[in-house]
Amino acid sequence: MNRRELLRSCGGLATASAVGGIGAAGCLGAPDAAAFTEGFEDGLGDWETDAAIGPEVDIADFEWEVDVSEEEASAGDRSLRVWNEGDYDDGVSWAVHPVSVEPGRRYEATVTAQFWSDSESFNTIRHAVMRLGAERPEAEEDFPDLGLNTTDLGETPYGGLREPLWLADGWREYTFEWTTPEIATDTLYVAVGTAVIWEADATHYVDEISVSFDPR
Repeated sequence: MNRRELLRSCGGLATASAVGGIGAAGCLGAPDAAAFTEGFEDGLGDWETDAAIGPEVDIADFEWEVDVSEEEASAGDRSLRVWNEGDYDDGVSWAVHPVSVEPGRRYEATVTAQFWSDSESFNTIRHAVMRLGAERPEAEEDFPDLGLNTTDLGETPYGGLREPLWLADGWREYTFEWTTPEIATDTLYVAVGTAVIWEADATHYVDEISVSFDPR
């Protein structure tokens, strides 16, 4: 059974198309069935954008942009463009989207995304940030610490990663796993973006986001 047939067998509860959607967790026992995918072919849709920076800088002074672009794409014609200035050696900007899940259960969640960097660099100019949890991120500290990936941590309050970009010229896959506590809500929030490390402006692109759940 291919992926499209597998999703149809869930009675239409899960949507996995290049343009994304919210999927219910009723068919999450199938490990290849993504509960949520996004390729930004239809624009931002239900994605919301936000940014944060440390308390020493007024957020109004931090310049950033998160939108959909046709400049680069890992698949299809569009991707999420994330730009932020580097004047303060600090700050993070991101987009966040709801993902439906069946409450009262525990999961092994896997989140994958493709990130684009302009070139390979020995300097760490930006970090990729990803998060999945019951709350929307609101501050920089809502994302994992530098170099952290929740894949090997066991059960944690939320899942995510913060890892260097500019490790390759073009597209590179980033992924994390999250061993969830018992989920008390029917909606989680997946967020992707970039965190400023180096004092330089930088643009990155994000594409082919996938969220899957394996009940445990």
